[in-house]
Order: sequence, then C-alpha cells, then structure tokens
Amino acid sequence: MRRLFFLAPDVPSAHALVDSLLLARIADKHIHVLAREGTPLGDLPEAGVAQRSDLIPALERGAAAGGATGLVAGLVAVALPGMAVIPAGGIVIALAAAGALVGSWASSMVGVSVSSTRLERFKDAIASGQVLVMADVTHEHVQPILDRMKTCCPNVVSEGMDHDIPVFP
Repeated sequence: MRRLFFLAPDVPSAHALVDSLLLARIADKHIHVLAREGTPLGDLPEAGVAQRSDLIPALERGAAAGGATGLVAGLVAVALPGMAVIPAGGIVIALAAAGALVGSWASSMVGVSVSSTRLERFKDAIASGQVLVMADVTHEHVQPILDRMKTCCPNVVSEGMDHDIPVFP
C-alpha cells in the first residue's frame, strides 16, 4: 500500500477529491481527511488516531525494544543456576513475547500523544486553512489515481506519497 497526499485549498475541493477517489473505487476506510481544528468537514472521512499521531511507528519501536529486552532477560534467566527445571526455550520465548507486549503498550501511550512526524511538512498548510486528504492505494493504482486527480480536481495539489503504509490500520 502507498499513502498518497493531496492538499485541497478548501473543504468543497476536498469533497470533490474524496468523491473522485470513491468513484475510483477507493474504499472510504482508506481515505483520511485532516483539517484545521474546528473546520466543519461534513461527511468527509476524518483522519483517525492512527493517521494523526505517531501511534504505528511507536508500536513498532516498542515491540522491537521490548522483544529484545525480553529475549535478553530470558537468556539470562536460563543461564542462572537452578532454572534448569523450566524448559529453556519456553521461558525465552515467553519473556520475549511479554517484553514485546509491554513495550508496545508503553510506547503506544507515548505515540498517541505525539503528532505524526510524517505530517509535519503539512502543518503550516493545514494551519492556513487547507485540507489534507490522504488515500491508501495499492501500488498499481497510484498512477491512475494521480492522473484522475489532475483532470477532475485541478486546484488540488498532489504532495507525493509514503511508501511504507502498514496494511492493518
């Protein structure tokens, strides 16, 4: 999946863009709209916490750090005398999984409260009243969507794409 970014000058232009995306068979769950706080968006699909914050990158970092810490703790526990009664592989795997779970939970608490680093470049545009529309599309739909936007919404500016959108959010 790729996340395409578009900046619309106002809400009616964002409506036209979203309608065009829907006509291009992009599901509304893959369209996210972000505007200045207090801007009435009507029936536009607003960006959720996963799109507005650093939740997903924080979860990834927390799972990696917690899993590594749990793995090391498991290896140390197996190396201690008197722990031979517990199956070594089981304790290492259990502690690594528990570490990943705790690391994900703890880092998600921080990630939710931090605005997305991927959206920093749009901060001034959104503050000035423009509307950011994000669309998650498959690789083969990128160019047809960009071509469609040029013809149907000439006042909307394409702002590039992210290449590493997780499938699950």
